[in-house]
Amino acid sequence: MTLYAGIDIGSLSTDVVLLDRNLAVVGWAITATGASTRKAAREALDAALLAGGAREQEIAFTVATGYGRESAERADLRVTEITCHARGARRLFPEAFTVLDIGGQDSKVIRLGPDGKVVDFAMNDKCAAGTGRFLEVMARTLEMDLERMGERSLLASRSLPVSSTCTVFAESEVVSLIASGAAPEEIAWGVHLAISERIAALAERLGMAPPAVLTGGVAKNPAARKALEDRFRMRFLVPEEPQLTGALGAALIAFERADLVRTGSVPPAGS
Repeated sequence: MTLYAGIDIGSLSTDVVLLDRNLAVVGWAITATGASTRKAAREALDAALLAGGAREQEIAFTVATGYGRESAERADLRVTEITCHARGARRLFPEAFTVLDIGGQDSKVIRLGPDGKVVDFAMNDKCAAGTGRFLEVMARTLEMDLERMGERSLLASRSLPVSSTCTVFAESEVVSLIASGAAPEEIAWGVHLAISERIAALAERLGMAPPAVLTGGVAKNPAARKALEDRFRMRFLVPEEPQLTGALGAALIAFERADLVRTGSVPPAGS
C-alpha cells in the first residue's frame, strides 16, 4: 500500500489524513496539540496509521500545514493552511466558492475561483474573538460544557446582546449578565450571535459567495452554524468531520507532489 499523508498542526488540535492511490481515506486522527507541536504531529500520525492498519514506511509523501507546520519532522513539504483548506473544501464540495474556517485561535474566509484556486482571503489571527477560544472562555464563564453549549443555546427564547468584540471585555459583559439573573441559555445564544457578527466583519471585504463551506471545530456547534446562517442568510455546507478539511487538502497536495516527483517533473522536496 502506498499512502499520502496530510498533517494539520493547529493551536488546539493536530489532525492527520492518510490517502491511498485512489484518494480514498485510509486512516485519520484528531488529537490535542498540547504544549509540543512536534510531539503532537508524531502522535497524530501514529494514531492515523493505527486507525488505518498501515505502516509509516508505506507513506510516499507528507505535507504539513497549520501554524505548527515547521515542527513536523516527517514532512516533505510545508504548505499554508489557506491553500490546504481551499483544496480540502473543494474536494468535498466541488461546487463551493467560499470557505469559512473557524479554528481554535483564528478564523478565515477564503474565496475560490471556478478552478478551485484561492482568489482572495481574509484572516483573523490577532484576536480570539470569532474563534473557538472565544467560545471556550465563555463556556467556562457560564459554567457550561463546551460540547453542549451550542445545544443549550438553541433552547433560548431570546438573545441577550454581548456587544464587545474583545474577549476580555465580552467576558466581563457575560459576568454582568449572570449577576443580573439572566438565563444562561439566553446569554450563550448572545455569545454565538457575537461570533457571527465578528465573522461578518471579517467577510465584509470578500463577500460570502454561495455555495459556502463551513469548516473547523466550531462547525460542529449547532448554535454557531445557525447564528452564521441567519447572519449571512444562506445555508452552509458542512463536512462530516469539519476539523479534517485542512489535513485532507494537505494529503491531496502530497499525492500530487509525489506524482510529480515520480515522473521527474519536479525535484524531491529539500533537494
